[in-house]
Amino acid sequence: MESPFKADALKGKVALITGGGSGIGFEISTQFGKHGASIAIMGRRKQVLDSAVSALQSLGIPAIGIEGDVRKQEDAKRVVELTFQYFGRLDILVNAAAGNFLAPAEDLSPNGFRTVLDIDSVGTFTMCYEALKYLKKGGPGRSSSGGGTILNISATLHYTASWYQVHVSAAKAAVDATMRNLALEWGTDYDIRVNGIAPGPIGDTPGMSKLAPKEIESSVREFMPLFKLGDKWDIAMAALFLSSDAGKFINGAIIVVDGGLWLSRPRHMPKDAVKQLSRSVEKRSRNAPVGVPSSKL
Repeated sequence: MESPFKADALKGKVALITGGGSGIGFEISTQFGKHGASIAIMGRRKQVLDSAVSALQSLGIPAIGIEGDVRKQEDAKRVVELTFQYFGRLDILVNAAAGNFLAPAEDLSPNGFRTVLDIDSVGTFTMCYEALKYLKKGGPGRSSSGGGTILNISATLHYTASWYQVHVSAAKAAVDATMRNLALEWGTDYDIRVNGIAPGPIGDTPGMSKLAPKEIESSVREFMPLFKLGDKWDIAMAALFLSSDAGKFINGAIIVVDGGLWLSRPRHMPKDAVKQLSRSVEKRSRNAPVGVPSSKL
């Protein structure tokens, strides 16, 4: 699909993307690169990193891959520093690394719960913490005219509740709270914008294959207002918007990109039945004697 953004929307920018070697993270890496940014990808699997970097470079995108685990502060610090050393600056941090799996709460061990929080929420804060000095106004490689951008990939699970994902819901709620607090503090002190994107079901991603296998994908679509899954491209375009000058006055916001799924509820009755009931009530109201209380109809 053709991008609605100019090809130079991120010209001269350097983006570090955790989990940027696959799924949504890789699509963001690709679209950022196609729009002028230099890309550093952080991940735990060397083979995935090498393949992703090779694909980006084949498109003419300056890209490097650095092994690291967001749960380890020493890794976060090293990856941020190596990114700066290689490209001479850091403008955008995208926290896309995440852990997810389905588990009933009674079968989920505290260690499993903790692991997802360590990756999603603690890992997100750790990366932000280590990137701060490079992103803030007047930091290394940056002028005093403005700060950088942080973008967190979140979810909508915690807006209400979600079956078998108490660990992920808790982690993403923490990610969103962290985002808002950093947007307040670092926006005020360092001119850093911090925002989030909450994807819905996105086709052809590792997360979708774990949470909704092919055999139940069609039933998932039936609960979606647009009756279709999203594309990785949809998330990347939202990321481009928030990271480019188009979003220069957006701070502390979450863009939900889920086709309206988080608003969705099963119909209690078919649409035709609702219309018939409405006509019946309207007819009774028109024919009611003047002055008769509606409770007596």
